[in-house]
Amino acid sequence: MKLIDPIIQFHAELQKIRRDIHAHPELCYEEHRTSEVVAQKLQEWDIPVIRGLGGTGVVGVIKNGSSSRAIGLRADIDALPMQEINTFPHASKNEGKMHACGHDGHTAMLLGAAHYLSQHRQFDGTVYVIFQPAEEGGGGARRMIEDGLFDQCPMEAVFGMHNWPGAEVGTFGVTPGPMMASSNEFFVTVKGKGSHAAQPHKSVDPIMVAVQIAQSWQTIISRNKSPLDTAVLSITQIHAGSATNVIADDAKLVGTVRGFTTEVIDLVESRMRAIAEHTAAAFGAEVEFKFKRNYPPLVNHAKETAFCVDVMRGVVGDAKVDAQVEPTMGAEDFAFMLQAKPGCYVFIGNGEGEHRDIGHGLGPCNLHNPSYDFNDDLLPIGATYWVRLAESYLAKS
Repeated sequence: MKLIDPIIQFHAELQKIRRDIHAHPELCYEEHRTSEVVAQKLQEWDIPVIRGLGGTGVVGVIKNGSSSRAIGLRADIDALPMQEINTFPHASKNEGKMHACGHDGHTAMLLGAAHYLSQHRQFDGTVYVIFQPAEEGGGGARRMIEDGLFDQCPMEAVFGMHNWPGAEVGTFGVTPGPMMASSNEFFVTVKGKGSHAAQPHKSVDPIMVAVQIAQSWQTIISRNKSPLDTAVLSITQIHAGSATNVIADDAKLVGTVRGFTTEVIDLVESRMRAIAEHTAAAFGAEVEFKFKRNYPPLVNHAKETAFCVDVMRGVVGDAKVDAQVEPTMGAEDFAFMLQAKPGCYVFIGNGEGEHRDIGHGLGPCNLHNPSYDFNDDLLPIGATYWVRLAESYLAKS
């Protein structure tokens, strides 16, 4: 492993920053303290700062030389609405809020890279370090773009990184093309006719209609889409009724749809709607159908992915880089940035959880788990990757 010595020497400071952010988690668009910490550090290192993009977003501008070329490096800064069960000293001090996805570590790794780049500037052009709010369901990437991120910070390409529990520390994973899924939600209400449960013939039972719809929807996955395309349709909630002797007036179906292409999501939505409406009509009921598209598929660009693979191999060696990692049905709003600019998103191994301090919860060290904690051993690895990526991309001619 070829880590940068000054970054290794800065490890203790990065850990201090990371753990401070972990102890003070903030939810999407509420990251005021976190943004202030990031901005103060950047300014302390003589890095000009742009604030306000996406509300609480922060962008550091690191320039060197005369080239007009530029690259963007992005980290997310928000936490999750979860109660942390860890009790070590840096556990969350904010009730019901937790850095359970490692955004504290992502922020610290990018700050480590910014610190080194500001001191050494061994590149020709501009590095924009992007600290994005509201990744966890708030679409902060889209908000930053709408607020003029790529207008105020013109860049050729943009890159992202996420820690990955279960993967060995010191390893990276990436794949060209779709790497993370589109995230969508549906909210369907079947409107029937209630009655006494002892007189079902006087009702239009919305529960029976909902059950028929739920079963039929699964044929979309098995019979409508190509077997070569990947999609998930999960009904995660069914709500109806309030008494054992009453047939309710309506029933609700709620859940998520995931896929790697917009075309597949279009197909699934269309068939869901048709099945729901026609099934309801067959039983004499009506249906209200809502399909909410949240994040598009995250699709890595081939050229930029190959470039990242070369950089990763230079940092950790060939054997530690999986250049065809299995895509995940999880979603990421960095997808919006990759729709607007070429770029690549990579995974960095977070280990199995043995790194956690005494006082950690007994649950697994998985993302979105109340026992999770970011592995501080990643800080110099991730920061080195960011630096080598920027330096290689903006190499002096």
